[in-house]
Amino acid sequence: MNVPIDPVALTQALIAADSVTPARGTVFDVLEAALLPIGFAVDRFVVGEAPDGPVENLLAVRGDGPRHLAFAGHVDVVPAGEGWSGSPWSGEVRGGLLYGRGAVDMKGAVAAFVAAASRSNAQRDGGTLSLIITGDEEGPATYGTVALMERMAARGIVPDLCLVGEPTSTTRLGDMVKIGRRGSVNIWIDVPGRQGHVAYPHLADNPIPRLVEILAEIEAVILDKGTDWFQPSNIEVTDIAVGNPAHNVIPAKASARLSIRFNDRHRGADLIERLRAIAAKHDPRAIVTGKVSGEAFLTEPGAFSTLLSEAILSSTGITPELSTTGGTSDARFLSKLCPVVEFGLINATMHKVDEAVAVEDLLALTDIYEDVIVRALN
Repeated sequence: MNVPIDPVALTQALIAADSVTPARGTVFDVLEAALLPIGFAVDRFVVGEAPDGPVENLLAVRGDGPRHLAFAGHVDVVPAGEGWSGSPWSGEVRGGLLYGRGAVDMKGAVAAFVAAASRSNAQRDGGTLSLIITGDEEGPATYGTVALMERMAARGIVPDLCLVGEPTSTTRLGDMVKIGRRGSVNIWIDVPGRQGHVAYPHLADNPIPRLVEILAEIEAVILDKGTDWFQPSNIEVTDIAVGNPAHNVIPAKASARLSIRFNDRHRGADLIERLRAIAAKHDPRAIVTGKVSGEAFLTEPGAFSTLLSEAILSSTGITPELSTTGGTSDARFLSKLCPVVEFGLINATMHKVDEAVAVEDLLALTDIYEDVIVRALN
């Protein structure tokens, strides 16, 4: 039997490996060194070109049984920022808290799952475990989880269930599980005009009033009133730009940027076309471009969420709330493979200065993940 891995020590080692997105190299060395002795075959690969790449990813598989549980996560982190009470890469423990960039989001959860997988040979019998770990979740995600899924498809690897270790808990470990996420689309609207002197408006063409009309109509749009599992979809204007430094000049163009978070009643491409039609009504020359960051998805409450909820209840005494709130995650890609749920640490300090996880929570999460492995593979 292998010596069980200490999730605290592994979290500290991962934090010490500076891995601001996109992550490559050392942090994957640390993870591979933990996985190989406990029986995982590790496949590391680098893909992509600038500006979004290159990115390193890791796919690890153990066992060949009929039931396959995958764990997905990332080891890249956002920049540390200024004002830490200690080194953001130290992983030091003070007052029962382990500090460091990535402690919560999400090196702690990765370490907890690896530690859970190390605990018993019996858990490997009759099943397959895999880890789907990217170095580009916090960045553009162009060459991250999508590239891992392509690698899995080429090797014929298809999980039955996928657990994503994002920090979903809010006030206590285990109080929330994510069974879906809203979709996200960014849209840019450019309205052309003709520059001229404000004293001679008939010789110019001011694009600002038309852009204002377009935005006013968009602002009045009610996409939906929510669903049983999702809050209402919303359209937000996030920037308006004219770039006109002179007070006496009619500008040549006016632009706006919008962000839409939408539930599973919509598709990103349809929303882009809807806003394009609104813009065309006010100015046929208006240019509307959009980028879908991810579609909405929902893993209907059922066997997987019940299994996870029972494991959480057994360890913490808490029955988690099933939720679809929050921003996007790589679960938006993985939902195309199999049922996906997300569960991890308390998210209060993620991306903040002095990001920290309670050592007690890290150990408890390891227990929960171990229970999930047993339940899923049996």
